[in-house]
Amino acid sequence: MMETISTLEAETIYPIPSERRHGTARDLFTVWFGPNLMMLTVVTGALATTVFGLSLTSALIALLLGNLVGGIFMALHAAQGPRLGVPQMIQSRGQFGLFGAVPITALIVLMYVGFAASNLVLGAEGLQACFPGLGRFEAILVIQLLSAAPAILGYHIIHTAARLLTVLCGLAMFVCLGQVMMLHAPVPAAHAILMAGGEWTGFLRTLSLAALWQIAYAPYVSDSSRYLPAGPESEKYAFLACFSGSVSGSMLAMSVGAVVGLLATEQHVVQALTSLLGGAAVPVILVLSLGIAVANSMNVYCGALSSLTVAQTFTPDRHYGRSARLFITLVLLVLAFGMATLMADRFMATYSEFLELLMSVMIPWTAINLTDYYILHHGEYDVASFFKRDGGLYGYYNVPALLCYLLGIVVQIPFLSTALYTGGVARALGGVDLSWLVSLILVPPIYIAMERYFRVRVLPKGNGHETSL
Repeated sequence: MMETISTLEAETIYPIPSERRHGTARDLFTVWFGPNLMMLTVVTGALATTVFGLSLTSALIALLLGNLVGGIFMALHAAQGPRLGVPQMIQSRGQFGLFGAVPITALIVLMYVGFAASNLVLGAEGLQACFPGLGRFEAILVIQLLSAAPAILGYHIIHTAARLLTVLCGLAMFVCLGQVMMLHAPVPAAHAILMAGGEWTGFLRTLSLAALWQIAYAPYVSDSSRYLPAGPESEKYAFLACFSGSVSGSMLAMSVGAVVGLLATEQHVVQALTSLLGGAAVPVILVLSLGIAVANSMNVYCGALSSLTVAQTFTPDRHYGRSARLFITLVLLVLAFGMATLMADRFMATYSEFLELLMSVMIPWTAINLTDYYILHHGEYDVASFFKRDGGLYGYYNVPALLCYLLGIVVQIPFLSTALYTGGVARALGGVDLSWLVSLILVPPIYIAMERYFRVRVLPKGNGHETSL
């Protein structure tokens, strides 16, 4: 029977039993629509018209295309949850092996904590814009407290909060659009011409940014779909619900950001939006700050599951239940809070830049995961092997996957465009980052070829790792 939302979630990284499977695709829509309606998404959308210098028409088209492309990859991961019933990074053992999945999972945890710290800072800025007398520490503490309860209580509270956000933040976003469009007329004729004045560079940069926004959810999207009843229908609706919820929520918030970006002049986007909203600023910014708190709780919750995945690798005989998840959740909350409050502002800026670079390690992982799941295994895995001390059918590590993963990182280097590093090809393209696209195109065929060669040539007598390829 489904546990009540007043108690801690009982399940952690282990398969969800069939009798505890529940929920509908509507729950997945709201869990990806609501939390995307936050200030961070608005600020991201504003980059299209500020940093990348696009007209509003160009910005909206680029943002839409990027979200659609990235959303496909994100939602393909979501469909894995109902089939396997385990968190996403546990399932990665099926591609990389028991120990082979550890470095990637550890990097994902690092990314979660970094995103959580950045979200705390941005959410606090929103509160300070509404209440100028509020100190930075106090503002961060408020966002942290709002983040803590859903992260601690788990799956059901997160879904309940997401349903609330879908209504509140959805209304707030429409208020923003209506207020700005009616009162400030942000689209002069000079901005209505698509691709005028050599906008292609900014267009491609915006498209890549939006695509990466969606792909960033890939390592934990299955964490929210693993409770759905097993079966092809659940898998199909998980894909559709996550895709439509995440893309529509992101586009609504990014559209607000693109419009505000045209009017921000020298102001920060948060301050600009506050000024443009006038009397509606306080309730709208407060609701969007609530949105960032819930999104933050998802980062911490999924970070805890990934941390337990790493721990279970080295202690396979120990069962990690709700108490272990609670402890890890508290540790991650403290780490994120400490980074947001104790470190210097410049450190936080540098760490945010490091997170951009860290995104490049996710792209080959998603390429290998999706290729292995949909093309090589057709979704058929021995879930029990994920938890065996020797890796079961998948062994300690999978050489083709690890080699292709490293290759997928290396081929991105010339195409990377981040604050910390810009490759030669990216510089020649005017700062356009196409590294993610290059890796997604090159890695799958090489991985398929290497898997078939390796299993035929290196494992001729069988070691329990073969499948029908």
